[in-house]
Amino acid sequence: MSDKIKIIKDAIKNPRVTEKASGALEKNIYIFNVDMSANKKEIGKAIFSLYKVKPVKINILPVPYKKIMSKGKEGVRGGGKKAVVYLKEGDKIEFI
Repeated sequence: MSDKIKIIKDAIKNPRVTEKASGALEKNIYIFNVDMSANKKEIGKAIFSLYKVKPVKINILPVPYKKIMSKGKEGVRGGGKKAVVYLKEGDKIEFI
């Protein structure tokens, strides 16, 4: 596998499994955790190469870091980037 294809596939980390994301599946909207350096074009190419569907629209949103307390010590959890991928009516992405 060439380096360019590997970089494109690394743009998508995993699908977000939340209640809100599950509800969006009915509207043909899929939400993925993506790499911090990924842009819309890279995400679109990664969706096509992994799932063989072409997205209609892609929105990228930041996921904020959250302060937590663990065993009396303050820390930081989460953060990153997520992509909201819209597909046309007949297309579908199957998660295994």
